[in-house]
Amino acid sequence: MVGGLTLQTCESGERALQEVEGFKPQIILLDVMMPNMDGPETLTAMRERGLVDDSILIMFMTAKVHPEELERYKALGVSNVISKPFDPMTLADDISAFWDEFNG
Repeated sequence: MVGGLTLQTCESGERALQEVEGFKPQIILLDVMMPNMDGPETLTAMRERGLVDDSILIMFMTAKVHPEELERYKALGVSNVISKPFDPMTLADDISAFWDEFNG
């Protein structure tokens, strides 16, 4: 548990696909740049397999934050993007704030 959040970490997109159904997350934070299967591909696969829906807060973390990239992420159903570099000491608080906003 970190910052009041129960975490399940996965070292790859493939692993996230294996773990997501059993973990039943309320929030998914994916790195855009991952080996083999990147964040957008992982999210697309999760959606195609019916593993995520609109009740789950989807966030990406990335250094790629140009407006056209942000629009692409939004089109994928990503609610928030955390820019790299980020402050690891405030990450849990930032995610909690996004969660509160998501549940408005």
